[in-house]
Amino acid sequence: MAKPFFRRPTFLFVLAGLLCIVVGMGLFTFVYAKGYSYLSDDPAACNNCHVMRDQYDAWRHSVHSRVAGCNDCHTPHDSVVSKYLVKAINGWNHSVAFTFQTYGEVLHIRDFNADVVQGNCLYCHENVVSAIAPHHDDAPDCVSCHAGIGHRTRK
Repeated sequence: MAKPFFRRPTFLFVLAGLLCIVVGMGLFTFVYAKGYSYLSDDPAACNNCHVMRDQYDAWRHSVHSRVAGCNDCHTPHDSVVSKYLVKAINGWNHSVAFTFQTYGEVLHIRDFNADVVQGNCLYCHENVVSAIAPHHDDAPDCVSCHAGIGHRTRK
């Protein structure tokens, strides 16, 4: 009686070879794209992507560059797990957008990320905000009035 196809040594050898190719290409892409730099808090990592150059340059010339980096505004402050989860979600979304070239000429923040930024505005500026709007849930988004405070890229 013949072995089922998926139990044949040839099939397993081919499957192991394909797995090695996929893992190898993934590691090469991770190193080539400087994926390890995204694990840091260095704002220069965001500048790895050419589409972020305007935002990076604008941030460097902003008031926030003296006190906050990209992760201070764009990742949660409540735990390391949520910080790296947001980084992973955004990294995945960015890699899909760059691979399939689905990003537009003008970058727009998604609602999910806008909520993170809003939370961080309230976190860092709590003393000022609590005096203005004691109930944060009812307060308008900070960037609705302070658009471009982190990095003004539009003239």
